[in-house]
Amino acid sequence: MTHPYTMADVAADAAGLLEIVGWESCRMVGVSFGGMVAQEFAVTNPGRVERLALACTSAGGEGGSSYPLQKLLELPWEQRAAAELKLADSRWGQRWLEAHPADRVIAQRLTAAGQDQQDPATAAARAAQLEAREGHDVWDRLGAITCPTLVGYGNYDGIAPVRNSTSIASRIRGAELHGYEGGHGFLFQDPAALPAFIAFLQAPSS
Repeated sequence: MTHPYTMADVAADAAGLLEIVGWESCRMVGVSFGGMVAQEFAVTNPGRVERLALACTSAGGEGGSSYPLQKLLELPWEQRAAAELKLADSRWGQRWLEAHPADRVIAQRLTAAGQDQQDPATAAARAAQLEAREGHDVWDRLGAITCPTLVGYGNYDGIAPVRNSTSIASRIRGAELHGYEGGHGFLFQDPAALPAFIAFLQAPSS
């Protein structure tokens, strides 16, 4: 019987990377699945994270989980691609994408990335990621995070809905919570988002 792939495994890989490069601590940003990894890392190694920025992610458990993307695997490719786009941004219908070139480019890239996942090796990695994602739950441990934390969400995100970010921020003392005009890719949709995240991460240590 194989050991199930967990978020703790991925966070342990991140800790191993810090050991390799010789860093005692770091400033960490996690987006979507990466946000789950970042949360797991931060609750396990609170003293090693100086500042934490989380985008379009979820805590799991009572804090709310991100949409179970494994359900979409049962759909034919074209239906799955359409469903994923609508989850990524609830506004993304044909008319919206025709009228918003920047969003159309992001949508096209997401679709292309999904096609790449049909490669056997990529599909296997994706399956492991979904397995870790499904078991993710740091809700009861978020209070262990004591560093300055920014939690950002997209107002039209169907994968990691607004309430999940609100829940995360409610459990981390002093956390900043900000919403942006966009969906799951709000960092690249709202011009204010990425500069705000960069400024937060570059702010002087207290």
